[in-house]
Amino acid sequence: MLVGLPSELELKRIANRIRRGILTSVAAAASGHPGGSLSATDILTALYFSEMRLRPEDPAWGDRDRFVLSKGHAAPALYAILAARGFFPEEELLGLRSLGSRMQGHPDMRKVPGVELSTGSLGQGLSGALGMALGARLQGLTSRVYVLLGDGELQEGQVWEAAMAAAHYQAGLLTAIIDNNGLQIDGAITEVMNPTPIDAKFAAFGWQVLHCDGHDFASIAAALAKAREEQEKPSMIIAKTIKGKGISFMEGRAEWHGAAPNAEQLKTALEELDAAAADLNTKEGE
Repeated sequence: MLVGLPSELELKRIANRIRRGILTSVAAAASGHPGGSLSATDILTALYFSEMRLRPEDPAWGDRDRFVLSKGHAAPALYAILAARGFFPEEELLGLRSLGSRMQGHPDMRKVPGVELSTGSLGQGLSGALGMALGARLQGLTSRVYVLLGDGELQEGQVWEAAMAAAHYQAGLLTAIIDNNGLQIDGAITEVMNPTPIDAKFAAFGWQVLHCDGHDFASIAAALAKAREEQEKPSMIIAKTIKGKGISFMEGRAEWHGAAPNAEQLKTALEELDAAAADLNTKEGE
């Protein structure tokens, strides 16, 4: 964990800032995936500002913890969190999906500091993260590996091959997190191709299964702590989230999976974030 951890109030402020970065970058590109980026924001904030050992000034530091965004279309959230953490200037976020920019529509490990694995073809991130965890163990490192998957991504067969291998090889350094917002581009995950019960399936594969509220920092922290305590089994944290979290007209709506807000919608969204930030400042003064 990090030294001098931010308070829950400060984490909420950071998450608000990340949501602003997501929306402004997607709006500037007129393309992207805001819904699943916003649902994952609090999880990423907890990981990058409270949990993971990192050196933004030295992204290749050997003892760092690793993070893999398996649901690579949520790149706006990853870029925003990396910029906020100091891996590159926040101004670059406005280059999302622009020709010549490092901020491609899906993360590229060859170009963006802090990106551990190029992702975007769904289902592959868990396998890559497992390889990192096993590699760390072979090198005698204690580096932990975290991977975030979408719940719709569980419809990919490779996820379950990796799940079987992770338990078989006792990849205790591996923690997977499911952004369980219940929606994918075509609608409810239970209607498109039902992957439930998610917890029972991973438990049957030999994982430690944990639950948390993916928008409550204390709940996220408690689940991550239990994952750290497990030395042999890989851990799966099922984080209950809301698609489009933080923006009233996006919350719980599948149509915002891959649609960019127009100028008027962006204005409304940013006003909501401003109001949320003001509320946080009021709470600090109480």
